[in-house]
Amino acid sequence: MRISRLTWKVVGLIVLLAFAAFFFVPIIWVLLATTKTDTQLTSSGPFTFGTVAHFAAAWRALFGFQNDAMVGWLKNSAIYTFGGVAIAILAAVPAGYGLALTRFIGRRTLLVITLVTMIMPATALVLPLFLEINAVSLTDTAWSVILPFSFFPFGVYLCYIFFSSTIPKDLLAAARVDGCNEWGVFRHVALPLARPVVALVAFFAFVADWNNYYLPFVMLADNSKLPVQVGLEYLISSTEAFNPGNPGAGAELVKRPELALAILVAIAPVALVFLFAQRALVRGMLAGATKE
Repeated sequence: MRISRLTWKVVGLIVLLAFAAFFFVPIIWVLLATTKTDTQLTSSGPFTFGTVAHFAAAWRALFGFQNDAMVGWLKNSAIYTFGGVAIAILAAVPAGYGLALTRFIGRRTLLVITLVTMIMPATALVLPLFLEINAVSLTDTAWSVILPFSFFPFGVYLCYIFFSSTIPKDLLAAARVDGCNEWGVFRHVALPLARPVVALVAFFAFVADWNNYYLPFVMLADNSKLPVQVGLEYLISSTEAFNPGNPGAGAELVKRPELALAILVAIAPVALVFLFAQRALVRGMLAGATKE
């Protein structure tokens, strides 16, 4: 007996809804958790709404925690992320152009090294990176995070694919005939056409850098220099759930609604960048797939 097309559509819709629920239900729970007290969070239903006053109280408590530590962590994340993204773009775009459109000794070897590095787990590179940064006495500084963030082989590969498949080589040859040197060809012809892939590299680098936890955790020892992702771990260890009874003299604890709010604050920049950059992302991902 053949299954009708409508049945397959219904089954597919159910599967998609199940996946959507799997990802969105925790987010809804976190959103609602910020409107409750700590007692309500553990005693009331997971999808009940508290009050706006409780949300305001959680906001004040979070951003007043240990002399506005959350604000400092967000500033640190912005500095590390935007610094890493800027240098990653400056390095990845010319590197991708050179690998795609020029011929030189060792080109294939560099491309293979780029691919191998791209598929390696990021955590596997933390120890050698730490040893390198420590050798030049940059540990526990902003550069110990920004410089490794700037190493973005996936961005190099994206630019390589774009330049090798999209940029018409006849157009570059015409620019050379008109008197442009290689720098002029790259700056005045290739780079303006590469804006979609530059935006795509910037987005992926931003997401990777903002969400990076392990590298700053290893490189930074001073709590005031931590990014927000590592700061979340510090907040978790400071919740009442992890410190029952007497936590010690002078200890400042956060409650679980405040921790839920901290999670939302930490993921908000990535969500906003994604919402406002969707058109650029689509253009970057489809670059080379169609002719304009």
